[in-house]
Amino acid sequence: MEKSIKKYFALFALPTIIAFGIAFVIPFLLGIYLSFTEFTTVNDATWIGFGNYAKAFSNQEFLNALGFTVKFTVLSVLTINVFAFILAMLLTRRLKGTNVFRTIFFMPNLIGGIVLGYIWQLIFNGILYKFGVTLTSDATYGFWGLIVLMNWQLIGYMMIIYVAGIQNVPKDIVEAARIDGASRSKILRNVTIPLVMPSITICLFLTLSNSFKLFDQNLALTAGAPSKQTSMLALDIYNTFYGKSGWEGVGQAKAVVFFALVALIALIQLVITRRKEVEN
Repeated sequence: MEKSIKKYFALFALPTIIAFGIAFVIPFLLGIYLSFTEFTTVNDATWIGFGNYAKAFSNQEFLNALGFTVKFTVLSVLTINVFAFILAMLLTRRLKGTNVFRTIFFMPNLIGGIVLGYIWQLIFNGILYKFGVTLTSDATYGFWGLIVLMNWQLIGYMMIIYVAGIQNVPKDIVEAARIDGASRSKILRNVTIPLVMPSITICLFLTLSNSFKLFDQNLALTAGAPSKQTSMLALDIYNTFYGKSGWEGVGQAKAVVFFALVALIALIQLVITRRKEVEN
């Protein structure tokens, strides 16, 4: 049976490989090529070398979006994972109604980003209006609005992953630590967290990549206002590509830089956290 599977594996995998090549590999390589050209359509591309990249890094809007995105990502990754882990610890204590609470906390992740952005825009503006301001009156309001929105959407999702990891911690190891006189904090620090590192790796990767790539919520909540001070990288690339005539190549160059940055940061995070994983 195994020999038959190996024999015909390439044949059965061929349709998927072809689809992957057409839908991802070819557009990806074409996108990299276009980042070195000046174009309005794929057929009229003119090679200009690194001009688009120089223009991108000299563009203040792009640099502001990069700084805003980094600041947002760092804070959202920390808050989401801390709160998700705390909730997971609480909901693995065999309390009544834990399954209901898990479902309730997970539900925000099922709401689409655009819809979620508009919902929270109404909530925030309804609160801020009482103080004579709106979400777009100051970049600070927009920043914290995005933080709250991102936390509300992803905490429940990360919590489910942490719950699975915590439940997988061998009970005999925890009991042995208690018998040896270890306090709850020591058990958490020296037993639970090291054994839950695979879940931490996954959650850090998901929150890091999702925070960096945030687009639809940013578009719906603030659309970059005021004066594009709350534009994140994805929204800035979109505005450059579709909002500025003749800047298509620059927008494509920004997209390539964006991809390389996210891939590099995610890879570094995976390498660091995987080294800290231990066998159960």
